[in-house]
Amino acid sequence: MALLDELMESLRCLPGVGPKSAQRMAFHLLDRDREGGLRLAEALARAVREIGQCQLCRNFTEAELCELCVDARRDASLVCVVENSSDVVNINRAAGFRGRFFVLHGRISPMDGIGPAELGLELLAARLREEPIAELILATSTTMEGEATAHYLCELADEACAGRAQPIAVSRLAHGIPLGGDLDYVDGGTLAHALNSRMRLPAR
Repeated sequence: MALLDELMESLRCLPGVGPKSAQRMAFHLLDRDREGGLRLAEALARAVREIGQCQLCRNFTEAELCELCVDARRDASLVCVVENSSDVVNINRAAGFRGRFFVLHGRISPMDGIGPAELGLELLAARLREEPIAELILATSTTMEGEATAHYLCELADEACAGRAQPIAVSRLAHGIPLGGDLDYVDGGTLAHALNSRMRLPAR
């Protein structure tokens, strides 16, 4: 059973997979889909070996630059900073964003030993100094670490503006009541954030 135990323990590296889920996955692959298990193993091995980070935005890619950074149709003056590559996919799919990205692969968390260097912020600072970026859009989470990261990014943009004719505008994704949401089901923290981030309606 050593190999089976090793398989189940390996599956537990996936987020949200505990001992029971790992056991179900392992038994499913061995009982019903060994061919699928081999395809999974081969695809995973290739991905781990061949997928790296874009040299410009740190998104996952097999090339030096990802397909978004080499797309001349995207607006280079808009850069959206996200915490994970999955955020890139979600924003592209749902929002129709046509600018470019920068992927942090985390957020500032001194307790976990994650600082600006681990998030590649030297690379972002160089882009802010050298590229014609007009707006930096912060799409970090509203956790304590996400807020701290957003604050640091604001300071980074201010420093990069020194000597520039045009300042870099910094904006933050709106957070609050979801579309179609009912106030009866919104928690107090979300409601307070929505109230403090309220927008003025145009004059009629």
